[in-house]
Amino acid sequence: MTQHPLLRPARSEDIPALAALWHAGWHEAHAAYTPPALTALRTEEDFARRLVALLPDTVVASDGSALGFCSIRDDEIYQLYVAPEARSNGLAGRLLADGEARLAARGVGLARLDVGVENDRAARFYARQGWEETGSGEAPVDSSAGPFRLRLRFFVKRVSLDP
Repeated sequence: MTQHPLLRPARSEDIPALAALWHAGWHEAHAAYTPPALTALRTEEDFARRLVALLPDTVVASDGSALGFCSIRDDEIYQLYVAPEARSNGLAGRLLADGEARLAARGVGLARLDVGVENDRAARFYARQGWEETGSGEAPVDSSAGPFRLRLRFFVKRVSLDP
C-alpha cells in the first residue's frame, strides 16, 4: 500500500471490490450485535446492489486496489469503511474529511451519521474527528427486505467549506 492512496470518485468497475470490502467490514463491526435476520441479508451481492445507487456519491481510496470508501447521502456520512491493512494511518480520517467537504459543498451545515449502538470503536473514532454524540434510539436501516429497525447512536458535526 502506498503511503497516501488516491481518493477518487468510485466507478462501476470498483463495485465488486467495494462490495467485498463493505461485506467484510460490516460483518467485522456489526454481526456480533445485530439481529440474525438482518445479518442474513448482509451478503456481498446485497452490498453490490446497494453500491450501484450510492456510486455517484462514493469516493474510493485506491493504490491500485480499493482500500476504503466513503458514501454520503442527503445530509449524512452514510457509509465509511477501510480495509484492515489500510487502518491506523489516517486514511479513515481523510475519507471522512472528504465526505464532510462534499456535504458542505451541497450546502449541508449540520451533518449527521449513525453508528451501531454497540460499535464503540467507530464511536470513539468519530468523536476524535470532532463529531458530537447526541443520543441513541431505534431507526430504520436499509436492507433488501425493506427498512429494518435497529438501535443506533446518533452523531452530528457542523461542516463548512472554510478551513
